Amino acid sequence: MNWLTNFVKPKLKAIKSKIAKKENLWKKCPSCEQMIFHRDLKEKHFVCPNCDYHMLMPPEERLKTIYDNSKYEEISIPVVKDDPLKFKDKIKYREKLKIEREKVKRKDAIILSMGNVKNIKLVIAIMDFNFMGGSMGSQVGEGIVKATEVAKLEKCPILLISSSGGARMQEGILSLMQMPKTVAAIEIFKETKLAYLCLFTNPTFGGVSASFTMLGDILIAEPGALIGFAGPRVIKKTINANLPEGFQKSEYLLEHGALDLIVHRKNFKDKLYSLLSHLQN
Repeated sequence: MNWLTNFVKPKLKAIKSKIAKKENLWKKCPSCEQMIFHRDLKEKHFVCPNCDYHMLMPPEERLKTIYDNSKYEEISIPVVKDDPLKFKDKIKYREKLKIEREKVKRKDAIILSMGNVKNIKLVIAIMDFNFMGGSMGSQVGEGIVKATEVAKLEKCPILLISSSGGARMQEGILSLMQMPKTVAAIEIFKETKLAYLCLFTNPTFGGVSASFTMLGDILIAEPGALIGFAGPRVIKKTINANLPEGFQKSEYLLEHGALDLIVHRKNFKDKLYSLLSHLQN
């Protein structure tokens, strides 16, 4: 027993650790399935060098690419009650939150930040799909409201970067109430005549796409981003008919007037500065 515990088990753990480290060095593109070295992927802003597919980008990495000298100040968000409905599925919602918070080292699916983009002060509210699919709970709603308050105080524009599956079912009606709450906050902010821009990343669905994200003065999307309320498979099954090619992708929405711009990730900072400088003038 001691031989198994003291020798075999540590050896197996060491082998498993080495395999895990090797796997973390490479990332498979979801589109073309090419394996990409993690350093190359980071240098390319998490865009596949083979097929140009825009992969999920960690919010901290995205913020560094937008702000001058990769420097920004994180804004604290008022804390809400964790499990107001005492929701339980396979595990308790409270336990699920603990797991998700440990995974991303963050309180919830939104980060607020403030910094300069080529010397223009900007507040960014960015959603993290890695935290429960970027779902919108009460904490996300509080984050949007806080972003508008800080931007009004600082007299600066807001950029909202969305990536979400929609409302958070574990919070029920409280999650749905974040839709009118965030819409009201954005409309009040827009009375200041300061710019409010939205960047849609893949995917943006549900209550998030049906509320504060569609209120931007300019609606921008990344190439190939899926944007809508219900997913294409759900719609196809509901209406029992084939959907147009590229349905709900950003290119389709731009063609039909639902978006203003599609901007490649590598060009986003320059385009953002151009828009902000024009809107400020």
